[in-house]
Amino acid sequence: MDKNLILKIFEGFSIQRWNDLIRPFDLVEMDKAGEKMVIAYILGKHEEKKGEKLDWQWMIYASLFDLLKKIALCDIKAPVQQMLKKEFPREYMRLDEWVLNQYRQLITDDSLFSAFTIYVGQKAGSLNLPTPLRKTLHVYNAAHKYSTMRELEMLSVVNEKERLSKIDTELKAELQPYLDLEGLQKLMTRQKEFDFLLKIEQLRFQTRWNQTPRVPATSVLGHCFFVAIMSLLLGRETNPNMCARRVVNNYFSALFHDLPESVTRDIISPVKQATDALPQIVKKIEDEIVSKELVPLMDNAYLDEVIFYTSDEFSDRIKEGSKIKPVSWEELNTKYNQEEFNPVDGKLVRICDHLSALMEADISIKHGITSSHLKGGKDGMLQLYKEGSLISGIDVNKLFHELVN
Repeated sequence: MDKNLILKIFEGFSIQRWNDLIRPFDLVEMDKAGEKMVIAYILGKHEEKKGEKLDWQWMIYASLFDLLKKIALCDIKAPVQQMLKKEFPREYMRLDEWVLNQYRQLITDDSLFSAFTIYVGQKAGSLNLPTPLRKTLHVYNAAHKYSTMRELEMLSVVNEKERLSKIDTELKAELQPYLDLEGLQKLMTRQKEFDFLLKIEQLRFQTRWNQTPRVPATSVLGHCFFVAIMSLLLGRETNPNMCARRVVNNYFSALFHDLPESVTRDIISPVKQATDALPQIVKKIEDEIVSKELVPLMDNAYLDEVIFYTSDEFSDRIKEGSKIKPVSWEELNTKYNQEEFNPVDGKLVRICDHLSALMEADISIKHGITSSHLKGGKDGMLQLYKEGSLISGIDVNKLFHELVN
């Protein structure tokens, strides 16, 4: 994968949102994208429970493409873009062409770039959206609007209501067309789905590498979304024949991989490794707290799946009936690369987790904000994988060294 594309995606951690208002904490684009996809997951699972069919693979690619577009157009506020689209459609299309041109050299995968081009055209209205995708887009757009509403509600604590009243009125009006969604009804009426979301939102407040200054600072939720995007792109590159369910499982396993930290907070790796037995003990405690504090807040529409995603999250595994079975990567690529087995590349998610940690340390160091913690973390990541060994089809040592050089 092109190093410059990874660096470009990482810029999502530096894009500040609502920066013309008083903000009680940093609101950044990567965090918003992560929360949007958590909400989309909750809404979508409720729709599936009603018998609706969703194209999850289309949705996760949409999350990537929207982030890329946001990074390119971060200087143009969303209301201005909406006015451009509505009142000056020709100029809006030219702006879209400009966005695509920014990525033409960065996205070397022609089929991925083609999908990006089609998505941009569909969003602009110049290309028709296939009828089977309409419910998926409906859910995705609802998640986008509601995640924005949640940010506004957080801002309302420290901003005078006069600053927010116009935005609040407009957002509520924009949410009206999506109130047919049962999950959105439950969120807006503050049922247990909302309590579950509140727990996940705590990951936006938790800063990674909390013991050292770092630029840009990254939250746990933003980190999870970045890991999800990396698992999508790296998996695509190393194993383009993955079945759709496997692609989707990898993405959401990555998005939820730090879910226990919403109730345990981040325990940094050196502390976890302080004794030989501590990693297993910490994991056991995390599982008990999740069972006590998070499981009661999850709907049956997604409870079992989220448990599957977060249990032994870094192992290659499948699900047979209700049983989770560890398998080899070779088995994932052969007899288990089918929807019915619910395959997950847990080791790939772990590589992407480490890749994110490496970049978080390296980019801060290159910005001139460094510490022994960051240098040690970077060196540790670079030494973690043996030279020449392949994991999930990836020469991780080579990839990591190319990223930092």
